[in-house]
Amino acid sequence: MSGMASDPNNSSQEEYIPHNLQKEDPFASKLSREADIIAGFYLTIIGILSTLGNGYVIFMSSKRKKKLRPAEIMTVNLAVCDLGISVVGKPFSIISFFSHRWMFGWMGCRWYGWAGFFFGCGSLITMTAVSLDRYLKICHLSYGTWLKRHHAFICLAIIWAYATFWATVPFAGVGNYAPEPFGTSCTLDWWLAQASVAGQVFVLSILFFCLLFPTAVIVFSYVKIILKVKSSTKEVAHYDTRIQNSHILEMKLTKVAMLICAGFLIAWIPYAVVSVWSAFGQPDSVPIQFSVIPTLLAKSAAMYNPIIYQVIDCKFACCRPGGLKAKNSLKKSRTYTISAHRDSTAMNETQLE
Repeated sequence: MSGMASDPNNSSQEEYIPHNLQKEDPFASKLSREADIIAGFYLTIIGILSTLGNGYVIFMSSKRKKKLRPAEIMTVNLAVCDLGISVVGKPFSIISFFSHRWMFGWMGCRWYGWAGFFFGCGSLITMTAVSLDRYLKICHLSYGTWLKRHHAFICLAIIWAYATFWATVPFAGVGNYAPEPFGTSCTLDWWLAQASVAGQVFVLSILFFCLLFPTAVIVFSYVKIILKVKSSTKEVAHYDTRIQNSHILEMKLTKVAMLICAGFLIAWIPYAVVSVWSAFGQPDSVPIQFSVIPTLLAKSAAMYNPIIYQVIDCKFACCRPGGLKAKNSLKKSRTYTISAHRDSTAMNETQLE
């Protein structure tokens, strides 16, 4: 594989090479060896923390899998996507950064690109579903209470089918996966937009259906939630303590969902901006040293969610009567959730199951 990669003229006859890399070895690192080593250590730390954190969330959820509520199921699915990115994808890039070149040839490049896009798209669509769940729970309670476990599983099937479709589309001849400009990682071939009209249609379709549309749904949902909360604060103050406590729980869990989405978008939007710049800007207008930073930031997205769960859970537990006792009780059996029912029985089960 290394021999094939090192001879661009040979490989161009056997394998597709992006037009912007045809005059050079596409798998050779364009960074200094010191920069590659630093990036390798960075991804190793991110990968370990992400694997441990998301693995813990999945393990705790498996202990009460029959009692998971719809939004809890979606949260577990998000952890599965993040774990998939860490376990399936990161070892390839870590080894390549330390080796100062991509080590796995074209098949490995396409597999890595597919897996990264598949799990990344799955994460974003899962968060889109969670934001809609929060929107229905807060703004349209009659619809929110209608959602049951089997609806969550139907939603999971749609999410995985959606991610599979868009991740596999490049293999149908309308796109491709290719090395990043810096050489030691692979992604969608954004540079097709500079080569043909068909390439532009492919890139624009990916951007709309796998970034802009889901992001718009997320932003719409949380803007409506914020407006609803502001308008209902005085109304809730007149209710009894049980309803007030339930409302507080609902708001705290909504904040978790908002933080998760914000963390994901903050990590991925710089990468999306650089990708669009590469696709539609002047050829080679993105400095290679500059392009690697958004890529490394995007790869850290899988690490944030378990940290958010833990911080919010500790804060929530310590604010309840009983403080540390309640917190210890939670650690034994509670999985992290973005869902709550408005009746006190369901709320108690969520907190102290």
